[in-house]
Amino acid sequence: MKIAVLGAGKMGISFSKSFLKYDLIKQENLQLITRNKNNISAISQEFPRVQVLAFDEVSTIDADLVIIAVKPQDFAFVAENLTFKFKENQLLLSIMAGISIEKIQNLLHHKAVVRAMPNSPSLLGMGITGYTSAPGISFTQLIQIERLLNSTGRSVYLEDENLLDGVTALSGSGPAYFYYIVDAMIKAGTEMGIEENLSKLFVSQTMLGAYHLINNSDKNLEELIQDVASKGGTTEAALKTFDDNRLKEILKEGILAAEKRAQELNN
Repeated sequence: MKIAVLGAGKMGISFSKSFLKYDLIKQENLQLITRNKNNISAISQEFPRVQVLAFDEVSTIDADLVIIAVKPQDFAFVAENLTFKFKENQLLLSIMAGISIEKIQNLLHHKAVVRAMPNSPSLLGMGITGYTSAPGISFTQLIQIERLLNSTGRSVYLEDENLLDGVTALSGSGPAYFYYIVDAMIKAGTEMGIEENLSKLFVSQTMLGAYHLINNSDKNLEELIQDVASKGGTTEAALKTFDDNRLKEILKEGILAAEKRAQELNN
């Protein structure tokens, strides 16, 4: 398989590294296309046998799969300024937040589109990606796509494309929510007199341990919470403050706001 990445930014580069790491493609069969000519030299040093081109220098793409990895806000501009046409047998994989399959098809004049929503832990091969496809994409093609996506972590196929905006809000944006909470916990630690690096160690290891308990325990989340929150204890005092200030509702409202923004990006 030959792959071209249109939009060689962080996520496009990350995907390329994962494909190469697991020998899913050879460098000679990879083409990276960037809108920023200043990045060509650095990308070429990182991928010495990969063809790296500026967006306005591309006259044709011979790849079997073209990954559309531009920012969603830039997609309309990119689509209007393409200097080439996609070939009928090429498959397009979009990893842009919010941009629907129908809009991609209309602006790129191409029907064979798969839409995916990865998240930033894909940079470490620990991401999760929801994906769906236009009608007419074969089972064999979807298996190929899944194999590529799984090199960056895990993937889940969704029959309903509308759910992808929810996936964007939940897991696409999700890492930032955890960073936000972790940052608040670390700052609480420093206010209590714990040195920042030590506070970060306590919080990050606590988060890691909690993650493994969620994945390995037969108990549901409410039961896990109750295991820690003994009656009249310190955890109960914290949880009461969270509830009194509607923390859970505020978090849900924020995630729903992210979903709404994902829907707006399509317009």
